[in-house]
Amino acid sequence: MNAADRQNEAPLLNVDQLREALAFMTRQYGRVADSTQGVFVWLWEAIQGDFNQERSLGQVAFDTAISIIPGVDQVCDVRDLIANGKQINEDKTNVWAWVSLGLTLIGLFPSLGSLVKGVLKIFFLFIRRSGGNAVAKAVDEAMTWVIAFLRRREVAKYWKALKWDDLFGELARYVRQVRERLNLQALLQAFDRGMALLRNLLGMVANIPVVGRRAAETVEMMARIRREADEYLQHALKPLQDALDAIIRRLELEDLAQRSGILNTRNVHFRGGLPEARAVTLMRETKPRPKWLSDGAAEFKPVKPAKFKPELEHARSLGWPTLTDDEIKTFAEGLRAVELKGPLRLYRVVGPGNMAAAKDWVSEEVFRRLQQADDPKTAWRRHLAVWPDWNPDGQFVVFDLQPGESIKVWAGPASSQFKPEKLEMGELHLEGGYEQIKFDAALPRTPEDGYRFEPRTGQLYDEMQYYEVDRHTGQMRATRLSRQEYLALSPRERARYESVRVRIINPRISGPFETGWSYTDFDAQLPDVTLGLPALPGQLTHLGNTR
Repeated sequence: MNAADRQNEAPLLNVDQLREALAFMTRQYGRVADSTQGVFVWLWEAIQGDFNQERSLGQVAFDTAISIIPGVDQVCDVRDLIANGKQINEDKTNVWAWVSLGLTLIGLFPSLGSLVKGVLKIFFLFIRRSGGNAVAKAVDEAMTWVIAFLRRREVAKYWKALKWDDLFGELARYVRQVRERLNLQALLQAFDRGMALLRNLLGMVANIPVVGRRAAETVEMMARIRREADEYLQHALKPLQDALDAIIRRLELEDLAQRSGILNTRNVHFRGGLPEARAVTLMRETKPRPKWLSDGAAEFKPVKPAKFKPELEHARSLGWPTLTDDEIKTFAEGLRAVELKGPLRLYRVVGPGNMAAAKDWVSEEVFRRLQQADDPKTAWRRHLAVWPDWNPDGQFVVFDLQPGESIKVWAGPASSQFKPEKLEMGELHLEGGYEQIKFDAALPRTPEDGYRFEPRTGQLYDEMQYYEVDRHTGQMRATRLSRQEYLALSPRERARYESVRVRIINPRISGPFETGWSYTDFDAQLPDVTLGLPALPGQLTHLGNTR
């Protein structure tokens, strides 16, 4: 962001600039020609208005848009600072009043650009309204108005001039920089800047009868609060950090939806799952061999279930989920019980026929590592050991854990995977080695149960539909098969059907998003008939509501 956009580094207003700023701020353009004293009375009127938490959403959009106009933001900042001060003056032990002040002070950080500042103002208004009880929900609700703000003609010129191709990704990056600078010293320095602005503006009304005395009392009130701020703002730091974390994650999620979401699509197409028998044939016969296949001895030998059972039983008694023998064997040495704490985001690669709410996930760090690989699909299949008949990929979903939440999971390196000897693949295998995470995302979690795993009742499994498919024409006929009935079919019978994700039930899960890795692994699949899916909710991108 260039220096011209750094409003908080701009010089203080002169009288002419103040007159223009007040006209924009109050929409009272007829008062621009008033006398000098009229301007100062006008200023006092503008900054004495209560910080109205119940402003209409239209007013929010307008106020935020005009606040990025040079000069107007200084008046708005002083108005907000005084409003926060009045709230604290009523009860200085009110932690949320100090958090509200902290939100205003963040807007005063040096070098904070007008565009980022405007976006934060909207988020902060909704967060203030939440009273600290539902910050993630408040951030979700604010997002609609952030988008409306960014689409305003006078705002769009800012970000278009910056040449930001991924607007929400860039906003998230700048807010992350603000988050990294957030500490008590930075807040106090911002408070000092705010006091300088306040003294400058209120100094303009010092000689006006009655108004001057009230302005002096306001300055003294704010100075008293500044003297006490060292102690009280320290307690506001954690809620402020959590608020910025929630904003960053929401902006990043919007960036995902804009850049790689399956949006505004009338039909989603894929070639269906790959039966194991055909997958094995293709793996054996494809020349050159797929890069994700390794040959020789296993590098990451699987954990032996019998050896691990005592540790598993102990962890289960402490609230960790159970693992079947087959699930244990998907881990190499290094399997451990871990409690993950929010905020964090987990990722799961899926195809159109895979459940979003299932057990297999990776951390954000591992997912970024995959995406940065020269061939992400090869890295995923090879290092997380996922056979093509297990998961055709093409899509991914995300699971959000909010600040203050935690879940107990199993984590460790993926073990090398071999097919059974009867399939005659010799020593061809998937290497493994990258860290995988297992927990059942279909299990509901609430603040009351501490986000612990509950008995398998009331799960939030995806809604699935099973179609009988004509492999020559691509025609699909919906059936009444349940998941249990489908799983009971033999592999040969199952090959007649395709499972399709109709709807993602778990509100914490967002997606699906496009991986960009394609839906096939072998050139031999390209002539296969393409299956056309209706625009089902489970195939079109949605953003979870986090709770």
